[in-house]
Amino acid sequence: MLGLIAEAILARLPAPLHRVALRGAHGLRKTWWRVRRPNLEGCRILALDEAGRVLLVRHSYGRPDWMPPGGGLKRGEDPIPASLREFSEELGCALIDARLVDVVQDRLHGAGNKVHIVVGRCLDTPRPDLREITHAAFFAPDALPEDLMPALRGRIEVWVLGEEQKG
Repeated sequence: MLGLIAEAILARLPAPLHRVALRGAHGLRKTWWRVRRPNLEGCRILALDEAGRVLLVRHSYGRPDWMPPGGGLKRGEDPIPASLREFSEELGCALIDARLVDVVQDRLHGAGNKVHIVVGRCLDTPRPDLREITHAAFFAPDALPEDLMPALRGRIEVWVLGEEQKG
């Protein structure tokens, strides 16, 4: 219930204030994760356009690197519907033909992090919400930007090219 109230308040803030609030909340969240070391579960979405390019975004908080969109799963939530929800909320367009291609385990600021990798097709033109997502652009899998989140270098190409060979 408290989360819904916070979301309603944030939704009414002008975008610049919302971004400031997100940066502050992200700092608190990272500290909480370092202290409590919870087990997190999320999704990372590799949305392809008609040319086979992958959509990458920049967030208003955290690292300034390019990365695929995604987000946390609610308790018991299936990764495919979670991916569709996150993609629509953050980018204002639909993801179709979504399929789970991998599950990776890593650490995120001290927390365990189980990430479901979902690949699908982007329907329509992505429109960043300018609150959580500030930029969105498509890149060829073999020409990803230099400032890609380092942990993803080499992995995106494998996930995307593996799907193209199956399809």
